[in-house]
Amino acid sequence: MIKKMVVLAFAALLAMSVNAQALKKVYDENINPNEQIDNAIAKAKQSGKFVVCQVGGNWCPWCLRFADFITNDTTISKVIDENFEYIHVNYNPRKSASAEKAEQTKTMMKRLGNPARFGFPVFVVLDEKGNVLHIQDSSFLEEGNSYDQKKVLRFFKNWTPSVVE
Repeated sequence: MIKKMVVLAFAALLAMSVNAQALKKVYDENINPNEQIDNAIAKAKQSGKFVVCQVGGNWCPWCLRFADFITNDTTISKVIDENFEYIHVNYNPRKSASAEKAEQTKTMMKRLGNPARFGFPVFVVLDEKGNVLHIQDSSFLEEGNSYDQKKVLRFFKNWTPSVVE
């Protein structure tokens, strides 16, 4: 009886976890990603910052995990806020998108240096003119089932405007 209760409790916790993650969305799937990037570049130009595009989607658990990780770490979020316009750029690998969305995605990926080859999430650092400065494979920032604070901070600090320019 106790074994059944433990299994049921574990199943309930797992279901709640999956439902919570399924409800969380950090990527806006309805906007034009190229316009999103253009807006971020305009803000970066005004504020003397660079742009970081976190390319991925709400379908990607590691993408959502990274969004939580940087939000919950005040040291990392401070570095980001001071140096970057940070945007979540939606990429949908499914072929069911409309022709218009498919063309937007194709244009966006080409513009960002075709970063999908590194997996997701992938981070693209743009200067204030929209030039690609760096593409970061997120696997190098991982540690176990999460991300490593030192590795993530090193990535962001190495691509701040004051260091690059």
